[in-house]
Formats: sequence, C-alpha cells, structure tokens
Amino acid sequence: MAPGGFFGRALVVDVGGRAATGTPFELGERVLRSYLGGVGLGTWLMHRLAPPRVDPLAPEAPLAFVFSSQVGTPLTTSAKFAVVAKSPLTGLLTDALASSQFAISGKLTGHDAIVIRGRADELSVLLIDGDGVRLEPAPELAGLPAADAETAARQRFGRGWRTAAIGPAGERGVRYATISHDGRHAGRGGLGAVLGAKNIKAVLVKAATKVGVADQAGVLAAARDLRKRSFGPATAKYRELGTLANLLAFNAVSTLPTRNFTAATFDGAPRLAAEELHELRGVARNSCASCSIGCEHIYARKGGGSQRMEYENVFALGPLCGVSDPDDVFAASARCDELGIDTISAGGTIAWAMECVERGLIDEPWLRFGDGASLLRALNEIGGRTPGLGELLAQGSRHAAGAVGHGSIDFAPQVKGMEMPGYEPRSLQSMALGLAVNARGADHNRSGAYEADLSGDLDRFDGGSAHVAAAVDTEDRAAVMDSMILCKFLRGVFADPFTEWAGLLGLVTGWQLDADELRVAARRIVRAKRAFNLREGATAADDTLPARMLATPLELGSGRSATLSADRLRSMIAGYYRARDLDEGGKVAPEDLADLLLDA
Repeated sequence: MAPGGFFGRALVVDVGGRAATGTPFELGERVLRSYLGGVGLGTWLMHRLAPPRVDPLAPEAPLAFVFSSQVGTPLTTSAKFAVVAKSPLTGLLTDALASSQFAISGKLTGHDAIVIRGRADELSVLLIDGDGVRLEPAPELAGLPAADAETAARQRFGRGWRTAAIGPAGERGVRYATISHDGRHAGRGGLGAVLGAKNIKAVLVKAATKVGVADQAGVLAAARDLRKRSFGPATAKYRELGTLANLLAFNAVSTLPTRNFTAATFDGAPRLAAEELHELRGVARNSCASCSIGCEHIYARKGGGSQRMEYENVFALGPLCGVSDPDDVFAASARCDELGIDTISAGGTIAWAMECVERGLIDEPWLRFGDGASLLRALNEIGGRTPGLGELLAQGSRHAAGAVGHGSIDFAPQVKGMEMPGYEPRSLQSMALGLAVNARGADHNRSGAYEADLSGDLDRFDGGSAHVAAAVDTEDRAAVMDSMILCKFLRGVFADPFTEWAGLLGLVTGWQLDADELRVAARRIVRAKRAFNLREGATAADDTLPARMLATPLELGSGRSATLSADRLRSMIAGYYRARDLDEGGKVAPEDLADLLLDA
C-alpha cells in the first residue's frame, strides 16, 4: 500500500506509431521517501528510464510529468508539477515547474508521474484518464499557439480535460521551446522541443480517482495555518507589485544585467519598473491554482489586450537587449508566449547576437541594442526557424557561438548551454557560485543564493567560504521545495523550514520524519542530478561562468568596480565540492552512489 498522497506508480506511455500504450511502473515507498516527488522523483526516473547518452530529441528519450504527495491537498501553492527530461539546449538534465489545474488532474489519473517515450507517426494529442491512454491525430492544431491549441482541444474533447501544449516553436524544435498550460509555462531547457520531437502537440488529462492523506484533520489545520501565514509580510512584495518589484531594486545595487552583461545598471529601468507600470498600466492581479499569494500582475497593452509581466521576462527582453519602451517589451513577451519559447533564453541569445552585430561577427545590421522592432523581428525569425539568423538563434547562444566562432563564446551569456537569468554574478558572488555549479545550468530557481548576497550578512563583492555555505544551503532548500512541490514565494513564511516541511509531509504521507532526514534527502537529490549529468558526459570544466564574467571588471560608477577572478571562482567551486562530498573532479563518490537507489 502506498503512503498517503501517493499512488506508488508511474505510467510509462509509448506513443510510437499510430497508437499509445501505457505500462505501469512501480514506485516503491523507499524511492518515494528518498526522493519526495516532483523534481527529485523525476531525476530518479531519468536515471532509470533514459538510455545513457541518448539524444534529447530521439524517440527513446523520456519526458516525465511528475507530481508530489501535496498535489490535490488544500495546502496553498501545492497545485504544481514538474516536467523533467534531458535538455536539447544543454545536453544535461533539465526540469521546470509550473502551476495549474493540470497538476491536480494529471495526478488524479492515478499516477505519481506520467512518462512519455516514442514518436507518433503524425502530429497528435495524447489523452490519459481512468480508461487508459489513447493517441488522437490532430493535424488541425499544427502551428497554433499553445493557448489556442488548449481551446481547440477543449472544444473537441470536452471541458473536463486539462491540457498542456506546445506552441509552433516546440513543433519546430527550437532548443528553448516551452510547454504551456492555462497561460503558464514550464519554460527552461527546451522541454517543448522534446515533446514536439515526439510529434505530440498536447497532453490531455482527466481526473479519474482520488488519493487519500494520512491525517485529514491535520492537513486541513495545517492548510488553514499556512494560508493565514501566506498573507503575511514575507509575501507582501509579490502580492503588491509581483516579481517585477525587483527591477528597480536590482538596478540600484548594480546587479541588473544590461546590454548582454556589459553593464549592471540601465538608464531606462524606471520606465519598465513595477511601480510605474502598476500606476499607469495595472489592470488585474491573479493567482495560480490553489494559491493564496496572488503574485501574478497583469498590465494593459498598447492597442488593447493585456499581458502578464514578471521580472525575468522584463529583464531579458528589456535591459539585457537595451530596450526601454514598455510597449516593445510587452509585445516581445506576448510573442514569446505565442511561439512557446523561454523568455530568458530568447533574450539572452538575441542580446548575444546584437553584440555580435556590433562586433561585425554577424551581418544583420538591423539587429541593434535598444531597438524594440528588431527584437520582435528576431523573435519571429527564431520561432519560424527562418534560414540564416532564425535557424542560428533557435539553437541558443552556446550552439550559435560555436557556429559563429571568433571568440564569441566568451560573451555568450550561458552556463552549460542555458542562458543566464537576471542576476549579475560579479556583484552577487554567492549567486556566481550557484550559477556555475547548478545541474540545470545558469539558473535562479534551483539555486537562490542571491538571497544571501542581498541579505547584508555577506560581502557580495568578495566571494569566500561563507558564500559557499550559502550556496549549498539555498540549493538544498530548493531541492526540497521543488520535490514536495511548494512555491518558492512561500520560503520566507517558514521560520524553521526543514522541520516545518517534515511536519507537512508527515501529515500527508504518514511518515515519521524529521528535519535531518529532509536535509539528507536534499543532498541526495542534488547528488543524483550531478550523477546523471556525469553519466551524460559532463565534467568539472562545465562548472564555470562565461569568460567575460571572469576577465572583465564590472564598472559600478564613481571609480569603483567589481571583480570575480577565475581563481576566486575556482576556490569557491573547490569548497562546494568538499561541502557536497564530491572528489576534486566534482564526481559523486562511489560509496554515495548506492544511496541514490538507482537500481531500486
């Protein structure tokens, strides 16, 4: 019998040919307790089901939708799921989290995960409910934005189905295409391209059963308490202005990446700031499914319509590309949604191309920093994989730099192939380490070390042992939250996180666990991610930052500058390896491999 909140099985679906077949895959309690669900469980499944060195876009490469014990409970922010696969952008493990009713319906098909393999003969949709799995041809959905594909699927199959779909970029194999649902996106790493390579336009799920919890009364009481705390000061910023509130704050402390990381302040930042947009353009606030925070802020667009805006898409399509007109940034963000591409990778790749044009390495004189029209044109070329520039930029900045050459990889804003988020590593040196060592590549959600840098407790310009400890701690906390799964915006609500998370898990599952067991689970999940990447050919040389960050000081004004030397970064990485019980090459010790339960 499975513990509370779990079914104890995954569903492995083969979509090869013209029909789909589903096979149960047992998930023992030891595995569930060791990996918790979500990203942790998805990592274990990739070890078990992905053939070593598989091409991410090959039919046999698995893509997993993974749920957790919390999904379907009344705990706030619990309606989330993870999508896990090998990334076509990085060639390594990637995962992305998203919130929607798809999470609840997907789990209540009776599975803790749904894993898809194979390639359909024609563009199709995959349906999963209590009657099993089936594949339905859907040529009429070709080329549609994900939102339109969801609407068409509901009209064809009925409103009881919940849909996750790809846009045209996923169909065309753009390496940073997304999977979307209810206007939200599993965005990073090219998961949409993996689904597109299987000729699957959409996955539809319908709830067919229920799942119990160990202590129903305890869960209800905990949900009431957590909901109340979620309205407190720890989440006030997200309710009042959303994540875009970070823009002016980061600009003020010289950590807002601008013009492809050549600067860390942007003169046009006030025009894009949440404070001004809220006053002039704010039209609504919304929440994810089963969420009491309500961080989503929606703004009016020029000419009609509205657009959800967050810090990362504004940073990537605004300051990073030198664009300050909010209408241009809104239009670019909307176009990314329509095409189904990750805004961070899109902005980073285009910013790199703009600098290449300035240097005479790419002959596209129309592509200029600060030009909103050229930004939108570049997005259209990427989404259509237009021969020439569109095809080049659809590969991401690392692959594109490999094609262009002439040292352009030195200023490609990527780590392990994934474009960098909106945090300047030279002025946030705990975050610099977090970005360099993260399994997913340049990432702010799996390593929130910028919190330590901005706390005032560390010298953010002078990385050392304290910064290593901060990076390890934030990575561990993220591993647990991403596996339970709970929203990161709740992190400030928990005074004693591991103890409180253990309590919530115990109420749902019936397990008697404590903070120490969760800390061990966090370390296991982090090591399992690294072990997968090592299996796929990663080495310690991949744990680094772009040469620009390590060779060029960041000018701070008034004659001041911030420097992150290669020696300092290597010293912090060595400290990270020691803290993670890795050898000097960043490898998991043989005695620790058994703890990963890869043969369980």
